[in-house]
Amino acid sequence: MRELIENIDLKLSFAGHETFPLRLLWLKKAHNAVAHGAPNRLFADPDAIARFGVGRNMALSMRFWADAVGTIHDDGQRLLPSEFGARLLADDGWDPYLEQAASLWAIHARLAADPRRTTTFFAFNALNVPDFEAATLQKQLEEVARARPTSRASAVTIKRDVEVFIRSYVSRRDMGGEDAAEPLLAELGLLRETRYGGHFEFVRGPKPTLPDGVFAYALERFWRAQAANAPAITVEQASYAVGSPGRIFKLDEHSVASRLMAMEALTDGAWRWTDTAGLRQLQRVASVDDLGMLATCYAGSLQ
Repeated sequence: MRELIENIDLKLSFAGHETFPLRLLWLKKAHNAVAHGAPNRLFADPDAIARFGVGRNMALSMRFWADAVGTIHDDGQRLLPSEFGARLLADDGWDPYLEQAASLWAIHARLAADPRRTTTFFAFNALNVPDFEAATLQKQLEEVARARPTSRASAVTIKRDVEVFIRSYVSRRDMGGEDAAEPLLAELGLLRETRYGGHFEFVRGPKPTLPDGVFAYALERFWRAQAANAPAITVEQASYAVGSPGRIFKLDEHSVASRLMAMEALTDGAWRWTDTAGLRQLQRVASVDDLGMLATCYAGSLQ
């Protein structure tokens, strides 16, 4: 599995967050700042401290996370909202203040399935151990970096990135923290500290707060990225392949199969569940829009 990560032809990335995990209002603030287009250096200019109400490093981190999640993009001349960012975070968008679990799951899906987010992608897709220490994850990432002749990431940089990853997903309550600023993604409960201090484990199994619409959104993006022309996807692929919903959401195979069975109704027959001679798979009958699937999560909350 690790070899697949090493062979992905992308530049490794371990920096840019200024050691801050993603916080609740950062994506909304970043979206508002670029809603009508903004200069590329908006988050780095001297006025950023007053504009965003945070220190300079936090402003840079805000830009990093908005880029990483994909709520803004740089067209080479200016910063603009992405379609995903506009639909989610506009004042009349789906969930501008990220109050619904669907929004957090969608943000996580975009991070964990993106090879450009090296540590998060590696941890969710290639770290196959019951539990781990930060140093273990760091060591494996250093080995991945050494296998890339073009990588100049230092051990210190990777160590800090691993620390940010853990702080992004582990509740401060679990780690004994007293800071009221709970990292945004910790609410998902995907990663927790074990009773043995300094050891962490992914929480595998059903995810009751994960809406089918977010599962479908992640599945369509995975399907398109891995095998866009494939007429079907099996339970095993959706459970275990790199970037699959099973991997990024830490679902067991039974949970993935149950989710796949629900997709036919959700997509109005565009995807069809079949179970023939022991081959359980989802067949593509018609095209599916990933953002359209995500929109189903908010249908009842929009006026």
